Amino acid sequence: MTQRFDFSLNGRVALITGAGTGIGRAIAICLAGYGAKIGVHYKSSKSEAEKTLEEIKKIGSDGILIQADLIEEKQANTTVDNVVSTFGRLDILVNNAGSPVQRSKIEDCPLKLWKTVFDVNMTSAFMVTKRAIPHLRKTKNGAIVNIISLSVQTGGANGAGPYAAAKGALLVFTRTLARELAPEIRVNAVIPGVIETHHHEIFSTPERMEQYKKETPLGRNGRPEEVAGAVLYLVSDAASFTTGAVIDINGGRFLR
Repeated sequence: MTQRFDFSLNGRVALITGAGTGIGRAIAICLAGYGAKIGVHYKSSKSEAEKTLEEIKKIGSDGILIQADLIEEKQANTTVDNVVSTFGRLDILVNNAGSPVQRSKIEDCPLKLWKTVFDVNMTSAFMVTKRAIPHLRKTKNGAIVNIISLSVQTGGANGAGPYAAAKGALLVFTRTLARELAPEIRVNAVIPGVIETHHHEIFSTPERMEQYKKETPLGRNGRPEEVAGAVLYLVSDAASFTTGAVIDINGGRFLR
């Protein structure tokens, strides 16, 4: 008997952190396109987050904007609370927010910067997830997806060591939660390769972006929508027997 997979998210509610631009925006719009209502979290650029929400509403779904600095526990908690109070439930959490903050070799990295990088990329996800777990558990079909980094596999080159270490912690966090929260909540991760977003406009030169293409078997860098497709799979019923998994979206640049 052939089984047809259902990617519908009708009736479900998702919180996407860092959804104002780039990969987060693509995930938010993708999940909305399959019926989910979206909590669009952003930290600083309200105008960009408004564009995400506008696209969500264009395709017939609904959402809210939530401004918060997720390294502050009260704001992290309020982010989750606002989604639940607006829509009455929470089914999906995508921990996408993160940043290298500033490049530094580990031997030169000040302790303050090290702590900040971990707060931005790991501790914030911990706080949001902890607040979300009771709501996700209520649905009996909750899903968490953590967005990691290719640097976890390749090492933090060019001063990205603190960032790679923080994202590595997020990967272990993913696998630990997959065990702790089963069977009510599935927890998985996506590791994007080089995706053409504003992130690389800040942290990579045009010359380096061209070099990345040459180093990638598929001969190009990725698009945010290609990461969003993997997230859609992981939060949908098509992945009902998938937890603790890691999906690489890198064009073959890193092969396990």
